[in-house]
Amino acid sequence: RQLFQARPIVRIVGAHNGLGAKLIEEAGFDGVWASGLEISTSFAVPDANILTMTENLAAARAMNDATSLPVVCDCDTGFGNASNVIHMVKKFEAAGIAGIVIEDKVFPKVNSFVPGRQELAPIQEFMGKIEAAKEAQSSSDFMVFARVEALIAGWGMEEALKRAQSYEKAGADGIVIHSKAVTADEVFTFAKTWKGKIPLVVIPTTFYSITAEEFSKNGFKMVIYANQALRAAISAVQTTLASIESTGSTAAVENKIASMKEVFRLQGMYDMKEDEEKFTKSDSAQAIIPAAGEHRPQTGLGLGEALKNKPLCMLEIGGKKLIDHQMDALRSCGVKDIRVVTGHMADKIKLDGAAAVHNVKFSETSNAYSILLTRPTWKNKAVMVFSDIIFDRWILEGLLESPHAITLVIDRAYRALPYREKKLDLVVAEDTDGAGGGRRLGVNPFKPIRRIGYKIPKEEANYEFIGMAYFNKEGLRELSSAWDLLPNAEKADFNDLIQFILDRGFPVHGMEIEHGWSEIHSQEDWQRVNSHFVKNHSQIPLSTS
Repeated sequence: RQLFQARPIVRIVGAHNGLGAKLIEEAGFDGVWASGLEISTSFAVPDANILTMTENLAAARAMNDATSLPVVCDCDTGFGNASNVIHMVKKFEAAGIAGIVIEDKVFPKVNSFVPGRQELAPIQEFMGKIEAAKEAQSSSDFMVFARVEALIAGWGMEEALKRAQSYEKAGADGIVIHSKAVTADEVFTFAKTWKGKIPLVVIPTTFYSITAEEFSKNGFKMVIYANQALRAAISAVQTTLASIESTGSTAAVENKIASMKEVFRLQGMYDMKEDEEKFTKSDSAQAIIPAAGEHRPQTGLGLGEALKNKPLCMLEIGGKKLIDHQMDALRSCGVKDIRVVTGHMADKIKLDGAAAVHNVKFSETSNAYSILLTRPTWKNKAVMVFSDIIFDRWILEGLLESPHAITLVIDRAYRALPYREKKLDLVVAEDTDGAGGGRRLGVNPFKPIRRIGYKIPKEEANYEFIGMAYFNKEGLRELSSAWDLLPNAEKADFNDLIQFILDRGFPVHGMEIEHGWSEIHSQEDWQRVNSHFVKNHSQIPLSTS
């Protein structure tokens, strides 16, 4: 009612579900037409009262829930007699529908553009339906429109005007004058002759070249574009499916169809994620994956052509990107909030549901700087994973169970491996269970760390840091505090920051492992790990050897 007072002409568009209603609102229209044709077609049944009132109501309610626009529902002939209309009005009004349109044909009706049976109800009978509808409504805002089908049935202009006048007398809030002529002459003649005081509504399906402004100038107050969106969708889907079937892939259509990002936006997925972060009280850890730096091998044995057009984290291993392996493992352990710090070739990094934090200074900073960029999002605990490693899930499960404030995953088997020319992140830790490789019972995997860094002589180190770490709330506070005091912090790497924490007297522990992971730094690493995934479809312990 407000729109009728405020606009020269109200423009509403047909839909059959919540998505359609949302697209109509985003396109800038005034309202949604819950189209009987569209709803029937969405069920792949004729527009001939095949569907029940309940099915139509469910579709209209979904549209109303998805949009802030008013929804006007196509209610055919009222789904029966006056008693059915009373029940219908109560249900549709309770669902928040702004108005309904009922047409003066015999139940069951058939779509107006189908040749043949177009039987009109007696005038008095239809007047009774309008009176019943108006008496049943509880709010004066609710609108009941009478749709005159005399021109559709071929009964002529005089009959159409007679019926419209009778329906106004019965209490209708507006008249929908329907015509299947190829020009607007019929409806313009009706409007010119109409002497009533209630507004006129038009559905220009066949005389589609007339603009809303022209309808307004000719006496109409609302125009309904009843089925164009459905017809557009059908055509687009048919073209897309034909292309996929004929070419055997989706390559030819990918740049013509909506992206998954757009689908998620329309779903409200991103709003939901924001609400989860804001309101969901969770004790689960956050994940931080620093993936900003460029892979620069220290020897000629690097990954070469494999990384010509992609960063290391996007390297394919066993048919899946390295970062996807990492995120799958994290999510399987209940870590849903994943922050990936991007930099080098950031536009090539595709994240499935993870949040990107861009390090604009990636070429002049180290991994510690990237990790600290996520500081504003820190909560109770976090796990950090270097982007150049692949690991078995059991390592992460054990790490998340650590009772210590800061825990690094350390590998005791590194000395037994073939010589590696890369700078190793070496660790000196207390072997509280005794040295040696024999069988041990009741081993505590958590060892106090004394020193960390690639400058430690290999003969002094007893572990290698694999690139995974865990911080509880206290550990995150210490990490943040130490970073703020660390000299030349932007150039410092993660090992420097941990050593600074140790020097401050804060305890750091290592979780001891002997297998189950691998770095990806060379062609040999890549080939070995790929071979592992080809041979073993299920997870079995990885080895760096």
